[in-house]
Amino acid sequence: MSDDSLDQEVRSMRSVRRLWMTGALALLIGAIVASTAGAADDGLYRALGGDAGIARIVDGMIDRAYADERIKQKFDGVNPKALKESIRKQFCQLSGGPCVYEGETMAKSHAHLALNKADFNALVEDLQFAMEEQRVPFAVQNRLLALLAPMHREIITR
Repeated sequence: MSDDSLDQEVRSMRSVRRLWMTGALALLIGAIVASTAGAADDGLYRALGGDAGIARIVDGMIDRAYADERIKQKFDGVNPKALKESIRKQFCQLSGGPCVYEGETMAKSHAHLALNKADFNALVEDLQFAMEEQRVPFAVQNRLLALLAPMHREIITR
């Protein structure tokens, strides 16, 4: 394959990725607008597979994040087991499950990390891959992402 062909293929792949991200963002915004202030019932919790399903999703997301070259340094010194448990409780509560998240606010727990949009988006991608791996339906993924999306205001600090 010539250098020109390779360059063209890379540009094409980037265009497809941008198009996919734009579509995903549009769906996410639509889901946010359509969602209520919180989970009205446990339907999302059940659709995610309950506590066991959420635990598998969180395990996959955090395992990916710790290996993700774009953001793994942000997790230096963070106990992955404790992080998984905290996020599991948060997702469980947000989705209408019986759990109670008693961790720090998003602003307080992320203030020292100097996170930017790229960092945030990388973790969202890791979450999406983890949900796909667990065969979570796209509409269910969007419902969870719609509940999580407003947190970006507290997490992104630069």
